[in-house]
Amino acid sequence: MNRVVIIGGGASGLMAAIQAARAQAEVTVLEQNKKPGKKILATGNGRCNLTNIRQEPSCYRSQDPRFPWKIIRQFPFADTIRFFSELGIYTRNRNGWMYPYSDQAASVARVLEMEAAYRKVKIKTNQQVQHIRKEKGEFLVKTDSWEYRCDRVIIACGGCASQVEGSSDSGYRLAKELGHTVIPPMPALVPLKCSGNYFARWAGVRMEGVVSLEIEGHIFLRERGEVLFTDYGISGIPVFQISRYAVRACREGNRVRCHLDLMPDLSAKELAALLDARRVSCPYKHVKELLVGLVPEKMIPILTGDSDDPEQAVRNMKDWTVTVKDGHSFRQAQVCSGGVSTRELTEEMESRLTAGVYFAGEVADVDGPCGGYNLQWAWSSGAVAGRAAAGQKGEEE
Repeated sequence: MNRVVIIGGGASGLMAAIQAARAQAEVTVLEQNKKPGKKILATGNGRCNLTNIRQEPSCYRSQDPRFPWKIIRQFPFADTIRFFSELGIYTRNRNGWMYPYSDQAASVARVLEMEAAYRKVKIKTNQQVQHIRKEKGEFLVKTDSWEYRCDRVIIACGGCASQVEGSSDSGYRLAKELGHTVIPPMPALVPLKCSGNYFARWAGVRMEGVVSLEIEGHIFLRERGEVLFTDYGISGIPVFQISRYAVRACREGNRVRCHLDLMPDLSAKELAALLDARRVSCPYKHVKELLVGLVPEKMIPILTGDSDDPEQAVRNMKDWTVTVKDGHSFRQAQVCSGGVSTRELTEEMESRLTAGVYFAGEVADVDGPCGGYNLQWAWSSGAVAGRAAAGQKGEEE
């Protein structure tokens, strides 16, 4: 029976613990918070977007883009739904985004804890891991208060994103001490700070739109959804979806801009025709007045400026351009991009540098867009690492 110590009691750590225990390993989880699963409670605005029906390789991002899918397909969407269904989580489908029917992330954390307890997983809280070393064929995992001996170690302590207490870079530090390359972590799924002196005037406005990310003059990615205009720039789900690329490009010294199409259901020609028709119906109206009822009033003076030219208004509504300076900090980010290089991991999430050490979850260089993909990565990588650390190959019996 393998003794497995898992560093981190979040989504991937709890999944790894359960899978390893089901495979007859003796499992201990070391969690630095007072209670495991704290970041789970914050996911999906407290509702926990478990996973997503749409699954394909492009949903997962990494400097080694082929690697994530090798892990996802070992514990895919169907396995996630079945796993949580067996634990008592009935799911609801919101346009492919899967949630617990209770709409409470606490339900997910609770059933994981109950299953871990049933499988006799030992969860030690308030444990800050200082070092991992190998001695006489076993690992010694040293915390600030104890030293744990084991046969296998899984590093699943997440990243430094989120305002949740306990989010840290300890996993990267431990990986570096073991000789691993860590792709510099950067905020992802995060609002973007932009250059300009007018943002206070549009702060609080929400508009449906298409956000196109331009890096060094080339359109890299487009996302549609509700854009939130802020006093520092732009936010909202479509901004979050492009943010990991925008932030990394900014920090690498590239010129980054976002083009906002604020009337995505109409072409420029159709929008011009609409304004012409409005002018015919109400010839007494200036351009600013023609836009009343079409866009939020706070946006009208920004989109028209000092001009009464309808063509200029059309151009601005179809392509309002902002220059991106950076993303917000890790505290405002939902996840990190970057992490332990997956080129140094096997398809069982085992270190190629130190046999018996495994990684799971956000600590590895894998991230996904909004929609449950980062949790699916946590479930898949945790399951694969847990089974492998316990000595089990392939699907669980």
